[in-house]
Amino acid sequence: MGAYLCIASNGVPPSVSKRITLVVHFPPMITVQNQLIGAVEGKGVTLECQSEAYPKSINYWTRERGEIVPPGGQYTANVTEIAGYRSSMKLHINPLSQAEFGAYRCVAKNSLGDTDGTIKLYRIPPNAVNYVENFEARHKGKKRTKSSEMYHSSRAQEHSGEDAENPGKRKADLSLSAESIDSIYGSSAAALRLTRKSGRVSLSCLLPTLLLLLWMMRTTLTRQLGKTQLALLTQTLTHV
Repeated sequence: MGAYLCIASNGVPPSVSKRITLVVHFPPMITVQNQLIGAVEGKGVTLECQSEAYPKSINYWTRERGEIVPPGGQYTANVTEIAGYRSSMKLHINPLSQAEFGAYRCVAKNSLGDTDGTIKLYRIPPNAVNYVENFEARHKGKKRTKSSEMYHSSRAQEHSGEDAENPGKRKADLSLSAESIDSIYGSSAAALRLTRKSGRVSLSCLLPTLLLLLWMMRTTLTRQLGKTQLALLTQTLTHV
């Protein structure tokens, strides 16, 4: 549907052309973008449908029982032509009362047929709107916390609670770990910690210390494993 142009040319000017307009007759079609609309009682709302028809259709609004919505008063209806066969239908209701909630139908009718689309208008409680507005106002501009940050903050609170109940626990643990290292690995570990505290690390002094530490760790682990295996063997013999 639209205008077509046929052109004839043989290289000898002027060329000739003819414009032909194609018109297609078809029954109305209705398109509804939002079939469910919520509104607050006492406020205004606009319902909208789009219709396509040729010849041009008659457009109007009805309620769910079939009664035509009367123009004037709190109802304002208008039809805007978008193209040669497409139109936009709008129904503005202001103010809304309890009787205005329900189903509305936008109807398009021409000589070839008629069709309609349904829009359901439901009531939104004012408290819900106030809650959403207050929530958005409270949280506007606030930084969103990532889940990892929430996890780490909760872990920090748990540790802070444990420290409040037993303030000497963490210090005792730290001192115990240092004493354990000294008792197991001797003065070499102490020398290594002193070297780290002083901030001056000599590679020639550090290498023998590391080798000695590794040898001591291996010896200690071997002894521990031997004691564990001996204890298991004793328990087995006792059981038998």
